[in-house]
Amino acid sequence: MQRKESILTFFRIISTVLLFMVNVICTVNGQERVRARDLGVEIGMFRPGPFNSITDVEGVKVGHSTLIRGDSVRTGVTVIHPHGGNLFLEKVPAAVYVTNGFGKLVGTTQIEELGTIETPIALTNTLNTFLVANALIDYMIKSSGPLRSVNPIVGETNDSGLNDIQGRHIQKEHLFEAIKNSHSGPIEEGSVGAGTGTQALGFKGGIGTASRILPKLQGGYKVGVLVQSNFGGLLTIDGVPVGKEMGKVPFRKDLSIEDEGSCMIVIATNAPLSPRNLKRIAKRTSHAFGRVGAYSSNGSGDYAIAFSTAPEVRRNAMISAGKEFTLREVKNNEMSPLFQAVIESTEEAIINSIMMATSIESRFGRSEALPINETVIILKKYGVINDVSN
Repeated sequence: MQRKESILTFFRIISTVLLFMVNVICTVNGQERVRARDLGVEIGMFRPGPFNSITDVEGVKVGHSTLIRGDSVRTGVTVIHPHGGNLFLEKVPAAVYVTNGFGKLVGTTQIEELGTIETPIALTNTLNTFLVANALIDYMIKSSGPLRSVNPIVGETNDSGLNDIQGRHIQKEHLFEAIKNSHSGPIEEGSVGAGTGTQALGFKGGIGTASRILPKLQGGYKVGVLVQSNFGGLLTIDGVPVGKEMGKVPFRKDLSIEDEGSCMIVIATNAPLSPRNLKRIAKRTSHAFGRVGAYSSNGSGDYAIAFSTAPEVRRNAMISAGKEFTLREVKNNEMSPLFQAVIESTEEAIINSIMMATSIESRFGRSEALPINETVIILKKYGVINDVSN
């Protein structure tokens, strides 16, 4: 039995390493897909976690299901688990911040009212939102036992520029596949899962992630962010107007194209925070949104969902006897480092979502991946990176 467990552990380690290598070595048109830090771009002041991922926050897992079928289906679903236990019995404190509300984020009113999340968070395309919510309820009934009510959390962006969105191709089995595929450690980024058909800042968008660890003096807390990028603007990388240099400037074409899209931002932290302070950190994502060149168009649904994984702030249904409970959280005057960490992680996650995305084509059109070689030249021109070949 021990030998069998050892073999299984060995293969899990190998699969994680291979996934990391795929993320780094994946190529399109002969160019490597890389993350920002692979090029020497170091956004902000705090250091990232070992995976530079939302999964650096202990217990958080992410899974994808990607649908690429025929000449018209380019979509998927992505699932984020706040912890590995029973979420319905151990709810996590949470908050939502809306920068621009042209979207369909299922479950927001209960989060606003009660300040908790009790299901995994699912991301998909606009017209599949409610099918995925229905499937998520099925999953909760199956995994959590008898339920009278449950609040599924499902976010979306509109991938109709590359996908047959009216076909509503995401089904129950795809959500369950994403849940089954969920894992910690390095995760797939770019044109995968809910990011398969998305476009951002003039290039192919997708799923991106990043993290930060605060110094011990500031509490040593971890912050991780995952984004589903699908919005317009002028691509800016660490202050460099990359989009402008490449001639990818908004408003030069049909405005309706620029007016579509959204961005879903999921924030995890192990800092013990109340829903009130989680909303405060969620608000800071709008600073990062501006730094990458976004402007939250009229038709954009830009949402940030923040939750804390700290065991001491979970709402445990099994120990809820009595009329009161004690909440210990980070003081208000100690929150500023967390604000900075969220801004940095969000900015870098968005850049990673674009850098890691591969070109996608369908009968509806083609979205080109950001050309990495040209990006390197521009970043060197502005002195953001040195010659990485040296």
